[in-house]
Amino acid sequence: MSSSIPSLTCTSLSFAWPDGTPVLDGLDAAFAPGRTGLVGVNGAGKSTLLKLIAGELIPSDGTVRVTGEVGYLPQHVTLDTALRVDEALGIAARRVALHAIEAGDVAEEHFETVGDDWDVEERALATLGELGLGAIGLDRTVGELSGGESVLLRLAALLLRRPDVLLLDEPTNNLDLYARRRLYAAVASWPGVLIVVSHDRELLDLADQIADLRSGELLWYGGNFTAYEQALAAEQEAAERLMRTAEADVRKQRRDLADAQVKLARRKRYGQRMYEQKREPKIVMGARKRAAQESAGKHRILHEERLAEARERLGQAAEAVRDDDEIRVDLPYTAVPPGRSVLSLRDLQLAYGALVDGGLDLHGPERIALIGRNGAGKTTLLRTVAGELAPVSGEATAHVPLRFLPQRLDVLDGELTVAENVARFTPGATDNRIRARLAHFLFRGARADQKAATLSGGERFRATLAALMLAEPAPQLLLLDEPTNNLDMASVRQLTTALESYEGALIVACHDLPFLDSIGITRWLLLADGRLTETTREALVDSV
Repeated sequence: MSSSIPSLTCTSLSFAWPDGTPVLDGLDAAFAPGRTGLVGVNGAGKSTLLKLIAGELIPSDGTVRVTGEVGYLPQHVTLDTALRVDEALGIAARRVALHAIEAGDVAEEHFETVGDDWDVEERALATLGELGLGAIGLDRTVGELSGGESVLLRLAALLLRRPDVLLLDEPTNNLDLYARRRLYAAVASWPGVLIVVSHDRELLDLADQIADLRSGELLWYGGNFTAYEQALAAEQEAAERLMRTAEADVRKQRRDLADAQVKLARRKRYGQRMYEQKREPKIVMGARKRAAQESAGKHRILHEERLAEARERLGQAAEAVRDDDEIRVDLPYTAVPPGRSVLSLRDLQLAYGALVDGGLDLHGPERIALIGRNGAGKTTLLRTVAGELAPVSGEATAHVPLRFLPQRLDVLDGELTVAENVARFTPGATDNRIRARLAHFLFRGARADQKAATLSGGERFRATLAALMLAEPAPQLLLLDEPTNNLDMASVRQLTTALESYEGALIVACHDLPFLDSIGITRWLLLADGRLTETTREALVDSV
Protein backbone atom coordinates (compact mmCIF):
# COMPACT_ATOMS: atom_id res chain seq x y z
CA MET A 1 0.00 0.00 0.00
CA SER A 2 1.08 3.59 -0.57
CA SER A 3 2.27 5.71 2.37
CA SER A 4 -0.50 8.32 1.91
CA ILE A 5 -3.96 7.76 3.34
CA PRO A 6 -6.04 5.91 0.70
CA SER A 7 -9.23 7.57 -0.48
CA LEU A 8 -11.75 7.42 -3.28
CA THR A 9 -13.91 10.27 -4.58
CA CYS A 10 -16.59 10.25 -7.28
CA THR A 11 -17.64 13.67 -8.56
CA SER A 12 -20.72 14.25 -10.77
CA LEU A 13 -20.32 10.68 -12.02
CA SER A 14 -22.67 9.77 -14.87
CA PHE A 15 -23.02 6.68 -17.03
CA ALA A 16 -25.52 5.40 -19.59
CA TRP A 17 -25.58 2.25 -21.70
CA PRO A 18 -25.08 2.55 -25.49
CA ASP A 19 -28.87 2.44 -26.04
CA GLY A 20 -29.20 5.56 -23.88
CA THR A 21 -30.49 3.85 -20.73
CA PRO A 22 -29.15 5.93 -17.80
CA VAL A 23 -27.56 4.15 -14.84
CA LEU A 24 -25.92 6.97 -12.87
CA ASP A 25 -26.53 10.70 -13.25
CA GLY A 26 -24.31 13.16 -11.37
CA LEU A 27 -23.37 10.82 -8.51
CA ASP A 28 -21.18 12.33 -5.77
CA ALA A 29 -19.54 10.04 -3.21
CA ALA A 30 -16.43 9.85 -1.05
CA PHE A 31 -14.99 6.70 0.54
CA ALA A 32 -12.43 6.84 3.34
CA PRO A 33 -10.51 3.88 4.83
CA GLY A 34 -12.92 1.31 6.20
CA ARG A 35 -15.39 -1.27 4.96
CA THR A 36 -18.43 -0.08 2.98
CA GLY A 37 -21.27 -2.43 2.08
CA LEU A 38 -22.84 -1.28 -1.20
CA VAL A 39 -26.45 -2.45 -1.44
CA GLY A 40 -29.42 -1.83 -3.74
CA VAL A 41 -31.95 -3.67 -5.86
CA ASN A 42 -30.93 -5.59 -9.00
CA GLY A 43 -30.31 -3.08 -11.77
CA ALA A 44 -29.57 -0.15 -9.43
CA GLY A 45 -26.03 0.12 -10.83
CA LYS A 46 -23.88 -1.40 -8.06
CA SER A 47 -21.66 -3.51 -10.34
CA THR A 48 -21.53 -0.64 -12.86
CA LEU A 49 -20.26 1.73 -10.16
CA LEU A 50 -17.50 -0.72 -9.17
CA LYS A 51 -16.47 -1.10 -12.84
CA LEU A 52 -16.32 2.69 -13.24
CA ILE A 53 -14.10 2.97 -10.15
CA ALA A 54 -11.91 0.10 -11.40
CA GLY A 55 -11.54 1.77 -14.80
CA GLU A 56 -13.26 -1.06 -16.68
CA LEU A 57 -15.98 1.34 -17.85
CA ILE A 58 -15.59 4.97 -18.92
CA PRO A 59 -18.06 7.47 -17.41
CA SER A 60 -20.08 9.62 -19.77
CA ASP A 61 -19.41 12.54 -17.42
CA GLY A 62 -17.73 13.22 -14.10
CA THR A 63 -14.56 11.89 -12.53
CA VAL A 64 -13.22 9.16 -10.25
CA ARG A 65 -10.17 10.10 -8.17
CA VAL A 66 -8.27 7.45 -6.25
CA THR A 67 -5.33 7.87 -3.90
CA GLY A 68 -3.30 4.72 -4.41
CA GLU A 69 -3.86 1.49 -6.35
CA VAL A 70 -7.24 -0.17 -7.01
CA GLY A 71 -7.83 -3.94 -6.78
CA TYR A 72 -11.04 -5.35 -8.26
CA LEU A 73 -12.66 -8.77 -7.84
CA PRO A 74 -15.49 -9.00 -10.41
CA GLN A 75 -18.71 -10.93 -9.87
CA HIS A 76 -17.85 -13.51 -12.52
CA VAL A 77 -14.25 -14.61 -12.13
CA THR A 78 -12.71 -16.12 -15.27
CA LEU A 79 -9.15 -17.39 -15.23
CA ASP A 80 -7.29 -19.18 -18.00
CA THR A 81 -7.39 -22.83 -16.94
CA ALA A 82 -3.90 -23.37 -18.38
CA LEU A 83 -2.33 -20.78 -16.04
CA ARG A 84 -0.18 -21.99 -13.18
CA VAL A 85 -1.11 -20.73 -9.72
CA ASP A 86 2.00 -18.50 -9.55
CA GLU A 87 1.02 -16.94 -12.91
CA ALA A 88 -2.51 -16.26 -11.66
CA LEU A 89 -0.96 -14.64 -8.57
CA GLY A 90 1.26 -12.47 -10.78
CA ILE A 91 4.52 -13.66 -9.21
CA ALA A 92 5.78 -16.12 -11.86
CA ALA A 93 8.52 -13.84 -13.22
CA ARG A 94 9.85 -13.04 -9.74
CA ARG A 95 9.89 -16.75 -8.86
CA VAL A 96 11.88 -17.56 -12.00
CA ALA A 97 14.37 -14.79 -11.19
CA LEU A 98 14.68 -15.93 -7.57
CA HIS A 99 15.33 -19.54 -8.56
CA ALA A 100 17.90 -18.41 -11.11
CA ILE A 101 19.74 -16.36 -8.47
CA GLU A 102 19.58 -19.28 -6.04
CA ALA A 103 21.10 -21.49 -8.77
CA GLY A 104 24.05 -19.08 -9.10
CA ASP A 105 22.92 -16.94 -12.05
CA VAL A 106 23.80 -13.35 -11.04
CA ALA A 107 22.53 -11.63 -14.19
CA GLU A 108 21.45 -8.04 -13.48
CA GLU A 109 17.94 -8.54 -14.94
CA HIS A 110 17.14 -11.16 -12.29
CA PHE A 111 17.87 -8.70 -9.48
CA GLU A 112 15.82 -6.01 -11.25
CA THR A 113 12.88 -8.43 -11.54
CA VAL A 114 13.01 -9.40 -7.87
CA GLY A 115 13.54 -5.85 -6.60
CA ASP A 116 12.95 -5.83 -2.85
CA ASP A 117 10.49 -8.75 -2.99
CA TRP A 118 12.82 -11.49 -1.81
CA ASP A 119 10.15 -13.21 0.28
CA VAL A 120 7.53 -13.29 -2.49
CA GLU A 121 7.14 -17.09 -2.39
CA GLU A 122 6.75 -17.13 1.40
CA ARG A 123 4.19 -14.32 1.27
CA ALA A 124 2.29 -16.05 -1.54
CA LEU A 125 2.11 -19.35 0.33
CA ALA A 126 1.12 -17.57 3.54
CA THR A 127 -1.67 -15.69 1.72
CA LEU A 128 -2.93 -18.90 0.12
CA GLY A 129 -2.86 -20.55 3.55
CA GLU A 130 -4.91 -17.73 5.09
CA LEU A 131 -7.59 -18.35 2.45
CA GLY A 132 -7.56 -22.12 2.93
CA LEU A 133 -5.58 -22.77 -0.27
CA GLY A 134 -2.32 -23.77 1.36
CA ALA A 135 -2.44 -27.28 -0.09
CA ILE A 136 -2.64 -26.27 -3.75
CA GLY A 137 0.95 -25.01 -4.05
CA LEU A 138 2.27 -22.63 -6.70
CA ASP A 139 2.85 -25.01 -9.60
CA ARG A 140 -0.60 -26.51 -10.16
CA THR A 141 -2.82 -25.18 -12.95
CA VAL A 142 -6.02 -23.22 -12.51
CA GLY A 143 -7.91 -25.97 -14.34
CA GLU A 144 -7.28 -28.28 -11.37
CA LEU A 145 -9.13 -25.93 -8.98
CA SER A 146 -12.83 -25.74 -8.18
CA GLY A 147 -14.89 -22.63 -8.97
CA GLY A 148 -14.74 -21.50 -5.35
CA GLU A 149 -10.98 -22.04 -5.22
CA SER A 150 -10.61 -19.91 -8.38
CA VAL A 151 -12.44 -17.04 -6.67
CA LEU A 152 -10.17 -17.31 -3.63
CA LEU A 153 -7.10 -17.51 -5.88
CA ARG A 154 -8.11 -14.26 -7.58
CA LEU A 155 -8.60 -12.71 -4.13
CA ALA A 156 -5.18 -14.00 -3.04
CA ALA A 157 -3.64 -12.26 -6.06
CA LEU A 158 -5.25 -9.00 -4.95
CA LEU A 159 -4.13 -9.41 -1.34
CA LEU A 160 -0.56 -10.03 -2.51
CA ARG A 161 -0.63 -6.76 -4.46
CA ARG A 162 -1.91 -4.98 -1.33
CA PRO A 163 -3.95 -2.34 -3.20
CA ASP A 164 -5.11 0.78 -1.36
CA VAL A 165 -8.70 0.38 -2.57
CA LEU A 166 -10.27 -3.09 -2.78
CA LEU A 167 -13.54 -3.64 -4.69
CA LEU A 168 -15.42 -6.93 -4.22
CA ASP A 169 -18.50 -7.77 -6.31
CA GLU A 170 -20.52 -10.67 -4.84
CA PRO A 171 -17.34 -12.41 -3.63
CA THR A 172 -19.15 -15.21 -1.75
CA ASN A 173 -20.96 -16.55 -4.83
CA ASN A 174 -19.88 -20.16 -5.35
CA LEU A 175 -17.93 -20.20 -2.07
CA ASP A 176 -18.65 -22.97 0.40
CA LEU A 177 -19.11 -22.31 4.11
CA TYR A 178 -15.44 -22.95 4.85
CA ALA A 179 -14.17 -20.65 2.10
CA ARG A 180 -16.60 -17.94 3.22
CA ARG A 181 -15.09 -17.97 6.70
CA ARG A 182 -11.66 -17.36 5.14
CA LEU A 183 -13.03 -14.48 3.09
CA TYR A 184 -14.72 -12.95 6.16
CA ALA A 185 -11.40 -12.99 8.01
CA ALA A 186 -9.62 -11.26 5.11
CA VAL A 187 -12.32 -8.57 4.89
CA ALA A 188 -12.39 -8.02 8.68
CA SER A 189 -8.64 -7.29 8.72
CA TRP A 190 -8.49 -5.12 5.59
CA PRO A 191 -6.73 -1.81 6.45
CA GLY A 192 -7.57 0.32 3.41
CA VAL A 193 -10.70 1.38 1.53
CA LEU A 194 -12.94 -1.62 0.86
CA ILE A 195 -16.26 -1.58 -1.00
CA VAL A 196 -18.21 -4.83 -1.19
CA VAL A 197 -21.37 -5.58 -3.14
CA SER A 198 -23.05 -8.64 -1.66
CA HIS A 199 -26.30 -10.32 -0.63
CA ASP A 200 -24.42 -12.18 2.12
CA ARG A 201 -25.70 -10.88 5.46
CA GLU A 202 -22.72 -12.18 7.44
CA LEU A 203 -20.30 -10.42 5.11
CA LEU A 204 -22.30 -7.17 5.17
CA ASP A 205 -22.38 -7.30 8.96
CA LEU A 206 -18.60 -6.79 8.86
CA ALA A 207 -19.12 -3.38 7.20
CA ASP A 208 -18.48 -0.10 9.02
CA GLN A 209 -21.11 1.67 6.93
CA ILE A 210 -23.76 0.85 4.33
CA ALA A 211 -24.23 2.81 1.10
CA ASP A 212 -27.68 2.23 -0.41
CA LEU A 213 -27.71 2.94 -4.16
CA ARG A 214 -31.27 3.92 -5.02
CA SER A 215 -32.54 5.91 -8.01
CA GLY A 216 -28.99 6.89 -8.91
CA GLU A 217 -28.16 8.31 -5.46
CA LEU A 218 -26.19 6.95 -2.51
CA LEU A 219 -27.87 7.05 0.88
CA TRP A 220 -25.45 6.51 3.77
CA TYR A 221 -26.07 4.59 6.98
CA GLY A 222 -23.52 4.22 9.77
CA GLY A 223 -22.92 0.72 11.13
CA ASN A 224 -23.29 -2.74 9.62
CA PHE A 225 -26.16 -4.28 7.67
CA THR A 226 -28.18 -5.17 10.76
CA ALA A 227 -28.00 -1.55 11.93
CA TYR A 228 -28.95 -0.43 8.40
CA GLU A 229 -32.05 -2.63 8.42
CA GLN A 230 -33.09 -1.24 11.80
CA ALA A 231 -32.56 2.35 10.64
CA LEU A 232 -34.41 1.65 7.39
CA ALA A 233 -37.34 0.09 9.24
CA ALA A 234 -37.59 3.18 11.48
CA GLU A 235 -37.40 5.45 8.40
CA GLN A 236 -40.11 3.50 6.63
CA GLU A 237 -42.37 3.53 9.66
CA ALA A 238 -42.01 7.32 9.88
CA ALA A 239 -42.54 7.68 6.11
CA GLU A 240 -45.70 5.57 6.23
CA ARG A 241 -47.05 7.67 9.14
CA LEU A 242 -46.30 10.82 7.17
CA MET A 243 -48.05 9.37 4.11
CA ARG A 244 -51.14 8.47 6.17
CA THR A 245 -51.19 12.04 7.54
CA ALA A 246 -50.79 13.45 4.02
CA GLU A 247 -53.60 11.21 2.70
CA ALA A 248 -55.88 12.42 5.50
CA ASP A 249 -54.98 16.04 4.66
CA VAL A 250 -55.79 15.50 0.96
CA ARG A 251 -59.19 14.05 1.91
CA LYS A 252 -59.84 17.04 4.22
CA GLN A 253 -58.87 19.57 1.54
CA ARG A 254 -61.13 17.80 -0.97
CA ARG A 255 -64.04 18.01 1.48
CA ASP A 256 -63.28 21.70 2.24
CA LEU A 257 -63.17 22.50 -1.47
CA ALA A 258 -66.46 20.67 -2.07
CA ASP A 259 -68.08 22.44 0.91
CA ALA A 260 -66.80 25.80 -0.32
CA GLN A 261 -68.18 25.14 -3.81
CA VAL A 262 -71.59 24.26 -2.34
CA LYS A 263 -71.62 27.48 -0.24
CA LEU A 264 -70.54 29.55 -3.19
CA ALA A 265 -73.28 28.02 -5.35
CA ARG A 266 -75.85 28.90 -2.68
CA ARG A 267 -74.59 32.50 -2.48
CA LYS A 268 -74.74 32.75 -6.25
CA ARG A 269 -78.34 31.53 -6.35
CA TYR A 270 -79.29 33.94 -3.51
CA GLY A 271 -77.63 36.91 -5.26
CA GLN A 272 -79.36 36.01 -8.52
CA ARG A 273 -82.76 35.99 -6.79
CA MET A 274 -82.04 39.37 -5.19
CA TYR A 275 -81.03 40.76 -8.56
CA GLU A 276 -84.15 39.42 -10.25
CA GLN A 277 -86.41 40.79 -7.49
CA LYS A 278 -84.70 44.25 -7.78
CA ARG A 279 -84.91 44.94 -4.00
CA GLU A 280 -81.95 47.31 -4.19
CA PRO A 281 -80.76 49.90 -6.71
CA LYS A 282 -79.26 48.31 -9.82
CA ILE A 283 -75.84 49.91 -9.32
CA VAL A 284 -75.63 48.57 -5.74
CA MET A 285 -76.71 45.09 -6.80
CA GLY A 286 -74.16 45.10 -9.65
CA ALA A 287 -71.36 46.11 -7.28
CA ARG A 288 -72.38 43.37 -4.85
CA LYS A 289 -72.47 40.81 -7.61
CA ARG A 290 -68.95 41.72 -8.76
CA ALA A 291 -67.63 41.65 -5.18
CA ALA A 292 -69.29 38.27 -4.58
CA GLN A 293 -67.76 36.87 -7.77
CA GLU A 294 -64.29 38.14 -6.81
CA SER A 295 -64.66 36.73 -3.30
CA ALA A 296 -65.92 33.41 -4.66
CA GLY A 297 -62.99 33.22 -7.07
CA LYS A 298 -60.44 33.94 -4.33
CA HIS A 299 -62.13 31.41 -2.02
CA ARG A 300 -62.09 28.72 -4.70
CA ILE A 301 -58.47 29.43 -5.62
CA LEU A 302 -57.46 29.30 -1.93
CA HIS A 303 -59.00 25.84 -1.47
CA GLU A 304 -57.63 24.59 -4.78
CA GLU A 305 -54.14 25.76 -3.77
CA ARG A 306 -54.48 24.04 -0.41
CA LEU A 307 -55.57 20.83 -2.16
CA ALA A 308 -52.64 21.06 -4.60
CA GLU A 309 -50.20 21.59 -1.69
CA ALA A 310 -51.69 18.62 0.17
CA ARG A 311 -51.31 16.45 -2.96
CA GLU A 312 -47.68 17.56 -3.32
CA ARG A 313 -46.98 16.64 0.31
CA LEU A 314 -48.62 13.26 -0.33
CA GLY A 315 -46.42 12.73 -3.39
CA GLN A 316 -43.29 13.56 -1.40
CA ALA A 317 -44.37 11.24 1.42
CA ALA A 318 -45.15 8.43 -1.06
CA GLU A 319 -41.68 8.77 -2.62
CA ALA A 320 -40.10 8.17 0.80
CA VAL A 321 -42.00 4.88 1.18
CA ARG A 322 -40.13 2.10 -0.59
CA ASP A 323 -42.11 -0.02 -3.00
CA ASP A 324 -40.25 -3.29 -2.41
CA ASP A 325 -43.03 -5.70 -3.33
CA GLU A 326 -43.11 -9.15 -1.79
CA ILE A 327 -44.27 -12.39 -3.33
CA ARG A 328 -47.56 -13.44 -1.76
CA VAL A 329 -49.02 -16.65 -3.10
CA ASP A 330 -51.29 -19.37 -1.75
CA LEU A 331 -50.09 -22.89 -2.67
CA PRO A 332 -52.46 -25.29 -0.88
CA TYR A 333 -51.83 -28.23 -3.22
CA THR A 334 -48.14 -28.35 -2.25
CA ALA A 335 -48.98 -29.50 1.29
CA VAL A 336 -47.54 -32.83 2.45
CA PRO A 337 -49.03 -34.49 5.57
CA PRO A 338 -46.55 -34.98 8.44
CA GLY A 339 -45.08 -38.47 8.36
CA ARG A 340 -45.78 -39.11 4.70
CA SER A 341 -42.76 -40.55 2.85
CA VAL A 342 -41.43 -37.98 0.36
CA LEU A 343 -38.01 -39.29 -0.70
CA SER A 344 -36.01 -42.49 -0.15
CA LEU A 345 -32.29 -42.94 -0.84
CA ARG A 346 -30.96 -46.51 -0.71
CA ASP A 347 -27.21 -47.35 -0.93
CA LEU A 348 -26.80 -44.54 -3.43
CA GLN A 349 -23.49 -44.28 -5.30
CA LEU A 350 -23.35 -41.00 -7.21
CA ALA A 351 -21.84 -40.53 -10.65
CA TYR A 352 -18.80 -38.68 -9.31
CA GLY A 353 -18.02 -40.79 -6.28
CA ALA A 354 -20.13 -39.65 -3.31
CA LEU A 355 -21.97 -42.37 -1.38
CA VAL A 356 -25.14 -42.49 0.71
CA ASP A 357 -24.58 -45.50 2.97
CA GLY A 358 -27.63 -47.55 3.92
CA GLY A 359 -30.79 -45.49 3.67
CA LEU A 360 -31.99 -41.93 4.10
CA ASP A 361 -35.66 -40.95 4.23
CA LEU A 362 -37.40 -37.60 4.00
CA HIS A 363 -40.90 -37.37 5.47
CA GLY A 364 -43.69 -34.80 5.43
CA PRO A 365 -42.92 -31.09 5.13
CA GLU A 366 -39.31 -31.41 6.33
CA ARG A 367 -36.84 -28.73 5.28
CA ILE A 368 -33.33 -30.07 4.73
CA ALA A 369 -30.13 -28.04 4.31
CA LEU A 370 -27.50 -29.81 2.20
CA ILE A 371 -24.04 -28.54 3.17
CA GLY A 372 -20.57 -29.44 1.90
CA ARG A 373 -17.36 -28.12 0.43
CA ASN A 374 -17.24 -27.01 -3.21
CA GLY A 375 -16.91 -30.09 -5.35
CA ALA A 376 -18.26 -32.45 -2.64
CA GLY A 377 -21.14 -33.55 -4.89
CA LYS A 378 -24.15 -31.54 -3.68
CA THR A 379 -25.31 -30.58 -7.18
CA THR A 380 -24.71 -34.14 -8.36
CA LEU A 381 -26.90 -35.47 -5.54
CA LEU A 382 -29.72 -33.01 -6.35
CA ARG A 383 -29.55 -33.80 -10.07
CA THR A 384 -29.66 -37.53 -9.26
CA VAL A 385 -32.73 -37.08 -7.04
CA ALA A 386 -34.32 -34.96 -9.81
CA GLY A 387 -33.73 -37.76 -12.31
CA GLU A 388 -31.28 -35.78 -14.46
CA LEU A 389 -28.35 -38.06 -13.63
CA ALA A 390 -28.38 -41.83 -13.25
CA PRO A 391 -26.68 -43.20 -10.12
CA VAL A 392 -23.80 -45.65 -10.43
CA SER A 393 -25.73 -47.94 -8.09
CA GLY A 394 -28.53 -47.81 -5.55
CA GLU A 395 -31.80 -45.94 -5.79
CA ALA A 396 -33.21 -42.44 -5.34
CA THR A 397 -37.01 -42.67 -5.23
CA ALA A 398 -39.30 -39.65 -4.96
CA HIS A 399 -42.80 -40.53 -3.71
CA VAL A 400 -44.34 -37.13 -4.55
CA PRO A 401 -44.14 -34.71 -7.52
CA LEU A 402 -40.86 -32.74 -7.40
CA ARG A 403 -39.21 -29.81 -9.16
CA PHE A 404 -35.54 -28.79 -9.34
CA LEU A 405 -34.26 -25.19 -9.38
CA PRO A 406 -30.69 -25.36 -10.74
CA GLN A 407 -27.96 -22.77 -10.15
CA ARG A 408 -27.90 -21.84 -13.83
CA LEU A 409 -31.64 -20.97 -13.97
CA ASP A 410 -31.83 -22.67 -17.39
CA VAL A 411 -35.41 -23.85 -16.85
CA LEU A 412 -36.90 -21.05 -18.98
CA ASP A 413 -37.04 -20.81 -22.79
CA GLY A 414 -35.60 -17.39 -23.61
CA GLU A 415 -37.72 -17.02 -26.77
CA LEU A 416 -41.00 -17.43 -24.86
CA THR A 417 -42.70 -14.86 -22.63
CA VAL A 418 -43.00 -15.30 -18.88
CA ALA A 419 -46.65 -16.35 -19.24
CA GLU A 420 -45.80 -18.81 -22.06
CA ASN A 421 -43.03 -20.35 -19.97
CA VAL A 422 -45.37 -20.92 -17.04
CA ALA A 423 -47.96 -22.38 -19.45
CA ARG A 424 -45.42 -25.08 -20.38
CA PHE A 425 -45.56 -26.31 -16.78
CA THR A 426 -49.34 -25.84 -16.41
CA PRO A 427 -50.83 -27.14 -19.69
CA GLY A 428 -54.35 -27.36 -18.26
CA ALA A 429 -54.54 -23.76 -16.98
CA THR A 430 -56.25 -20.92 -18.86
CA ASP A 431 -54.30 -17.80 -19.82
CA ASN A 432 -56.34 -15.72 -17.34
CA ARG A 433 -55.56 -18.11 -14.52
CA ILE A 434 -51.84 -18.12 -15.34
CA ARG A 435 -51.73 -14.31 -15.40
CA ALA A 436 -53.67 -14.03 -12.14
CA ARG A 437 -51.19 -16.35 -10.44
CA LEU A 438 -48.17 -14.64 -12.05
CA ALA A 439 -49.33 -11.34 -10.52
CA HIS A 440 -48.55 -12.83 -7.11
CA PHE A 441 -44.97 -13.27 -8.33
CA LEU A 442 -44.90 -9.55 -9.29
CA PHE A 443 -45.43 -10.12 -13.04
CA ARG A 444 -48.47 -7.91 -13.54
CA GLY A 445 -49.99 -6.83 -16.85
CA ALA A 446 -47.44 -6.33 -19.63
CA ARG A 447 -44.62 -7.70 -17.46
CA ALA A 448 -46.01 -11.19 -18.00
CA ASP A 449 -45.49 -10.67 -21.75
CA GLN A 450 -41.75 -9.98 -21.47
CA LYS A 451 -39.55 -12.54 -23.20
CA ALA A 452 -37.49 -14.55 -20.73
CA ALA A 453 -34.28 -13.58 -22.54
CA THR A 454 -34.88 -9.88 -21.71
CA LEU A 455 -35.35 -10.38 -17.95
CA SER A 456 -32.90 -9.10 -15.35
CA GLY A 457 -31.26 -11.61 -13.02
CA GLY A 458 -33.81 -11.05 -10.25
CA GLU A 459 -36.75 -11.15 -12.68
CA ARG A 460 -35.46 -14.35 -14.26
CA PHE A 461 -35.20 -15.94 -10.85
CA ARG A 462 -38.79 -14.94 -9.97
CA ALA A 463 -40.07 -16.25 -13.31
CA THR A 464 -38.27 -19.57 -12.81
CA LEU A 465 -39.60 -19.84 -9.27
CA ALA A 466 -43.13 -19.11 -10.52
CA ALA A 467 -42.85 -21.75 -13.26
CA LEU A 468 -41.76 -24.40 -10.75
CA MET A 469 -44.08 -23.55 -7.85
CA LEU A 470 -47.16 -23.11 -10.07
CA ALA A 471 -46.47 -26.31 -12.02
CA GLU A 472 -49.08 -29.05 -12.33
CA PRO A 473 -49.12 -31.40 -10.59
CA ALA A 474 -48.14 -29.15 -7.69
CA PRO A 475 -44.59 -29.96 -6.53
CA GLN A 476 -44.53 -31.40 -3.03
CA LEU A 477 -40.73 -31.60 -3.02
CA LEU A 478 -38.56 -28.68 -4.12
CA LEU A 479 -34.83 -29.05 -4.76
CA LEU A 480 -32.96 -25.73 -4.69
CA ASP A 481 -29.29 -25.45 -5.70
CA GLU A 482 -27.60 -22.31 -4.32
CA PRO A 483 -30.80 -20.26 -4.77
CA THR A 484 -29.42 -16.99 -3.33
CA ASN A 485 -26.46 -16.69 -5.72
CA ASN A 486 -26.61 -13.41 -7.70
CA LEU A 487 -29.78 -12.22 -5.91
CA ASP A 488 -30.00 -8.82 -4.25
CA MET A 489 -31.35 -8.57 -0.72
CA ALA A 490 -34.86 -7.68 -1.93
CA SER A 491 -34.93 -10.82 -4.12
CA VAL A 492 -33.69 -12.96 -1.22
CA ARG A 493 -36.58 -11.59 0.88
CA GLN A 494 -38.98 -12.37 -1.97
CA LEU A 495 -37.68 -15.93 -2.13
CA THR A 496 -38.07 -16.28 1.64
CA THR A 497 -41.69 -15.07 1.57
CA ALA A 498 -42.48 -17.40 -1.36
CA LEU A 499 -41.07 -20.37 0.55
CA GLU A 500 -43.15 -19.36 3.59
CA SER A 501 -46.22 -20.04 1.41
CA TYR A 502 -44.83 -23.38 0.24
CA GLU A 503 -46.16 -26.29 2.31
CA GLY A 504 -44.17 -29.14 0.78
CA ALA A 505 -40.73 -30.59 1.56
CA LEU A 506 -37.48 -28.78 0.72
CA ILE A 507 -33.89 -29.79 0.08
CA VAL A 508 -31.67 -26.71 -0.24
CA ALA A 509 -27.97 -26.79 -1.14
CA CYS A 510 -26.75 -23.48 0.20
CA HIS A 511 -23.90 -21.89 2.18
CA ASP A 512 -25.89 -18.83 3.30
CA LEU A 513 -26.63 -19.61 6.96
CA PRO A 514 -28.86 -16.57 7.65
CA PHE A 515 -31.01 -17.51 4.64
CA LEU A 516 -31.24 -21.14 5.78
CA ASP A 517 -32.27 -19.94 9.24
CA SER A 518 -34.94 -17.69 7.71
CA ILE A 519 -36.68 -20.56 5.86
CA GLY A 520 -36.98 -22.82 8.91
CA ILE A 521 -34.52 -25.66 8.23
CA THR A 522 -35.43 -28.75 10.27
CA ARG A 523 -32.53 -31.10 9.34
CA TRP A 524 -28.91 -30.56 8.36
CA LEU A 525 -27.07 -32.99 6.06
CA LEU A 526 -23.30 -32.78 5.49
CA LEU A 527 -21.73 -34.17 2.32
CA ALA A 528 -18.02 -34.60 3.10
CA ASP A 529 -15.29 -37.08 2.25
CA GLY A 530 -17.63 -38.79 -0.19
CA ARG A 531 -20.32 -39.57 2.39
CA LEU A 532 -23.64 -38.03 3.40
CA THR A 533 -24.17 -37.76 7.17
CA GLU A 534 -26.65 -36.07 9.50
CA THR A 535 -25.32 -33.16 11.55
CA THR A 536 -26.52 -30.08 13.46
CA ARG A 537 -26.16 -26.39 12.74
CA GLU A 538 -24.01 -25.96 15.85
CA ALA A 539 -21.66 -28.79 14.89
CA LEU A 540 -21.43 -27.41 11.37
CA VAL A 541 -20.42 -23.91 12.54
CA ASP A 542 -17.92 -25.33 15.05
CA SER A 543 -16.22 -27.35 12.31
CA VAL A 544 -15.32 -24.39 10.07
